[in-house]
Amino acid sequence: MTTDNAIDYTAIVERYLAAWNETDAVKRRELLEAAFTDDVAYTDPLADVASRDALDMVIGAVQGQFAGLVFTPAGPVDGHHDIVRFTWNLGPEGGEALVVGFDVAQIAGDGRVRKVSGFLDKVPAGL
Repeated sequence: MTTDNAIDYTAIVERYLAAWNETDAVKRRELLEAAFTDDVAYTDPLADVASRDALDMVIGAVQGQFAGLVFTPAGPVDGHHDIVRFTWNLGPEGGEALVVGFDVAQIAGDGRVRKVSGFLDKVPAGL
């Protein structure tokens, strides 16, 4: 349930996932600049970084490991104040998710993500 009409939580998540899905480095950089603050802190079970440049490298590594797969929202986006939470799938377009995760993000005053705490709910064996 989205509870703050001043913030479009769904649009924030759409920008977030678009950056994770962009394979062209130049275009991804533009999307990252639009979606994340320069000093974004990103933590999940496999990464802990504290800048947009470092997040870009994490995304590139994930894309290399899971080439051809795409991130899609899985269920509703929920937010209040400057916090948004959402579940995502990573899998072949239109196919079953190989990875499922849940992220909680803090939003800066300009609408960009400044902090992410990510969780992995389903992962392939050996990850």
